[in-house]
Amino acid sequence: MKTLVIFGTRPEAIKLFPVVRALQAQPALQVRTCVTAQHRGLLDQVLAIAGLAPDIDLDLMEPGQTLDRLTARLLTGIGEVLDRERPDRVIVQGDTATAMCGALAAYYRKMPVAHVEAGLRSGDIYHPWPEEVNRRIVAPIADLHFAPTQTAAEALTRENVRAGVHVTGNTVIDALHWTRDRIAADPSLAQDLDDVAARFAGKRIVLVTTHRRENFGDGMASIARAIARIGARPDVAVLFPMHPNPNVASVMDAVLGERANVARIDPLDYPHFIRALGMCDLALTDSGGVQEEAPALGKPVLVMRDTTERPEGVAAGTARLIGADEDRIVSEVFTLLDDKPAYAAMARAHNPFGDGQASERIARIIADEIR
Repeated sequence: MKTLVIFGTRPEAIKLFPVVRALQAQPALQVRTCVTAQHRGLLDQVLAIAGLAPDIDLDLMEPGQTLDRLTARLLTGIGEVLDRERPDRVIVQGDTATAMCGALAAYYRKMPVAHVEAGLRSGDIYHPWPEEVNRRIVAPIADLHFAPTQTAAEALTRENVRAGVHVTGNTVIDALHWTRDRIAADPSLAQDLDDVAARFAGKRIVLVTTHRRENFGDGMASIARAIARIGARPDVAVLFPMHPNPNVASVMDAVLGERANVARIDPLDYPHFIRALGMCDLALTDSGGVQEEAPALGKPVLVMRDTTERPEGVAAGTARLIGADEDRIVSEVFTLLDDKPAYAAMARAHNPFGDGQASERIARIIADEIR
């Protein structure tokens, strides 16, 4: 059976490279990969560390392109690939424009679609935007739904998606374990953080990631002011791999400038990001993936959003929704840094997102289709 795995962003690549490896280990499957390069440089970082060379590279990234132009180019570009490749099954991941267009193009050709990380829902079509709608579009098209948790599976059931739903765990945990083992065997893979580690030795490190569209504008300015206040504490340091989007960078430049206890650095490749997670005391983020990765390393997560499609972390106590209000952010960070029992309660909470075997489960289910 010929499978075509389609992805285009760094998060998709991280969560799919273990799946591609597991699929390739199944002798009954012919595995082809197509990247759209929705995120060019960030995608290539992951491909390099994972040792994956895509079979097809559409290279569709354009500076500043609108969502409608991106969607049109993805849909037609992927459609042409499907017409040439004629796969027996298409595999997409998550909630990106690439995933949505990959599923839709396959539907137009009556090709079956498997959805990795199915069933995530925030309940608000504008938070996260446009991801909440992207993943809802994929759901009625797919015939195989690989839900990371039982909560995600139940969300699909509420939408009358019942057939083909499998609870597998989240493949990001597979990627994290694999990468952490690689770093342990070869520390040079993450050695570029040596200087930061020495600079912040003896300080409590807060790892910050922020890039959500819904925080652009006033929300991003509020986050920047909060970072400045956090970094003003002499015993605290902020490690901030800054997203290249100008809606982030321009605000941070204006508010933060140069501060001794705030290291604004270039985006990290995946091994360096995993090392950064290991170095920090807690993660302050509006990202989705960090809500899954940090708990796997025992790091509390403060989520600068009002909703999350990963309520399992909040329910388990590994994550807390705090929004983007400056005072709330500062208060929550300082509480965790100063209140040992509060910190321990989050750090020791059970990680609900998987055991590192999700990709193997997915590959077996797909291979079983032809037995």
